[in-house]
Amino acid sequence: MKENFSPQESLQLIQSMIEKTRDNISTNRFYFLMWGWVTLVAVLCQFMLKVFLEYRLHYLVWLAVIPAAIVTMIKGRKDHNVNHKSYVGESMGALWFGLGIGFFILSIIIPFSVGWMKAWPFFILFYGMGTFISGKLIQFKPLVYGGVTCWILAIVTVFVPYDYQLLLAAAAILISYIIPGHLIKRNS
Repeated sequence: MKENFSPQESLQLIQSMIEKTRDNISTNRFYFLMWGWVTLVAVLCQFMLKVFLEYRLHYLVWLAVIPAAIVTMIKGRKDHNVNHKSYVGESMGALWFGLGIGFFILSIIIPFSVGWMKAWPFFILFYGMGTFISGKLIQFKPLVYGGVTCWILAIVTVFVPYDYQLLLAAAAILISYIIPGHLIKRNS
């Protein structure tokens, strides 16, 4: 193995690592699409239950994340055992694991501090952080743009009533998870 790389060789190595990670993300876009669709369906169902049906327990739709989390853990363990990961791939895994823990902790803190009626700006902020950093790591602009859009939506969400925050959250998920999840396959 060659120990001293020329600047050109170093750049080629870094670029090849990014391309390998992008290919891994392309084949494992399952996570973006699964979480995107689970979240989109849950938030839209919550909106309909709360606004149109005036159902008091509208938030129970979020129990759908429990099976999604189990599927993620099982598939993640299986994928980790099968695929050789690059540094960027490991960084992506650490990022999303950390964000998952962050979402879980937010779900515990928010009811006891600011209350659920003020939760969506924080969740949308986290959506943006994950997709922006992922997009930068793999140099995939739709994820970067999705992250920036989420940050803008997080700010806007503060100024709208809770019911419509749900619709802004749905837009954030569509723009940051679902659309890039479909585009990444095409661009790999």
